[in-house]
Amino acid sequence: MSAPPESPRHGGRVSPWLRRIGALVLLFFACNTGGVAATTLFPGHADTLNYGAELRLSLDPADISKLQSPTVFGDIKLDFGGPVPAPGVVAQVRVKERITDLLARPNISVQSLQPGPLELERAARGGAIALGWRFAAGALVVALLALGGYAAWRRRRPRLRWSALVAGAWVASCVATFGVIGLTYQPERLDSFTTTGILGTVQRNSDLLEGVETRAEQVTPYLKNLLALSSALQDKYAPQALDQPVGARVLLVSDVHGANQYALMKTIVQQEHIDAVIDSGDLVNFGSPTEADAADLFKGIASLDVPYLFVKGNHDGRSSSDRELLDRLAAVRNVVLLEPDDSTYVIESVHGLRIAGFNDPRWFGDSNTGNAAKQKPAAARFNAAMADQPVPDLVVSHEPAAVDDVALAGIRVNGHLHASQLEGSRIGVGTFTGGGPFSHFIADESGSADGADEGDVGELTGQPSAFDIATFGTDCRLASLTRYQFRNVIEGRPAYDDVTLINGSRIEESVPAAAAPAAQPGSATAAAVARTCGADVEQTRERVPVAPR
Repeated sequence: MSAPPESPRHGGRVSPWLRRIGALVLLFFACNTGGVAATTLFPGHADTLNYGAELRLSLDPADISKLQSPTVFGDIKLDFGGPVPAPGVVAQVRVKERITDLLARPNISVQSLQPGPLELERAARGGAIALGWRFAAGALVVALLALGGYAAWRRRRPRLRWSALVAGAWVASCVATFGVIGLTYQPERLDSFTTTGILGTVQRNSDLLEGVETRAEQVTPYLKNLLALSSALQDKYAPQALDQPVGARVLLVSDVHGANQYALMKTIVQQEHIDAVIDSGDLVNFGSPTEADAADLFKGIASLDVPYLFVKGNHDGRSSSDRELLDRLAAVRNVVLLEPDDSTYVIESVHGLRIAGFNDPRWFGDSNTGNAAKQKPAAARFNAAMADQPVPDLVVSHEPAAVDDVALAGIRVNGHLHASQLEGSRIGVGTFTGGGPFSHFIADESGSADGADEGDVGELTGQPSAFDIATFGTDCRLASLTRYQFRNVIEGRPAYDDVTLINGSRIEESVPAAAAPAAQPGSATAAAVARTCGADVEQTRERVPVAPR
């Protein structure tokens, strides 16, 4: 009896291919590791006239898609949002000896020490080439060692296909690594630019806070050079093109809590060319205008000489119907109340930028329970009133739960938590005064200075002062958000935490055309479809009636 025919076996054909694919993947990662190790052992160099840097790659997961420069005075960090994760790049900066002669000259400023855009471009190109050669050499060493190890194990010369496999892994490693680096580290892919420590005192203007450059000179000439490098790098990677005109610049503040720091705010307004200030509430602590009078807050607001847009916070009244503080604010010449009374909302147009908002229904001394639920009726009334209006560019209220319930907005702005936040299109603004003179609050674990419905409680101290600057382009869209944090201004011992520049395109919502009201010819909505923002656009004010309760 003949044996049954043998069934075909595919394992003999599939298994070798699986082995080769597995070997290729292992070789790829081994070559990557060898290339990165080579840049660590033998860093590449990039040079400008006054500065030099040693460059290396990092495979640390925390460094993915980050370009950073650690210094003894703080770190410069740039986070990029590329299509695929890229190895981190670490630049160890050094100052050249010739800088000593320059610093001996009179009137040397931070700006005069900055490398120019073309100089930075050449340095970046040279550094990338140096890193590329070192990475390729390190990866090649690993590939050759792998090929040699295979030959020793098999005790014969490697066959052509294995040599081709190793060569392919080496080429793929080099091409893939520097391909993703080239795609990721582009100015338009920048998500955020952060400087920490003392370096955090400088963003674009080295003298943003009064006397910063003087203090820097007193520390050491080396610090002054690092400040110049920080400013130059930010200019290089700023998400808004340097030659693109600015439509409007808005200062976002919150939670002043009775501390008169309007002299500092005026300095910021003047030096940053601010067009309007938006205050998201809690001007005082105990709901009384007497507190504001004692601290001269009304006079401080008037001194800013730009529109001061305000919504009421939960500390700005003593009952649900108390309007005494709002009435006093309404008498200040540059104050704009976005909800001036129970029957009206105001849409203020600043250089074409449409800004709206609504008051916190809470008050100082309320039950402080169910706070998120208390915001829903106020948000619903606002949504109903704005249903037939063009979508505002900014909507402001005091508490995060309130703006979370807003139906449509370009960006949403809130305060209340005494901490800077950024969640989607919602910008949570920290306290401008570090919580004011009464800066010891009971806080839940979320960080709210007013407590909440649940969570452990404890004393919240040492709150940083904070403010944000929102820059809008001539297309009325958010171009960038710059966030500042600092401490101890009231005590006269300012210490600076950090400055972060965030690409506006990562924040602002794109409002779908279907979500906007239908545009009839000649209507305000039709006019808003294609808008231009800028200094030549007249400031206007539109009153929108509140839907009946």
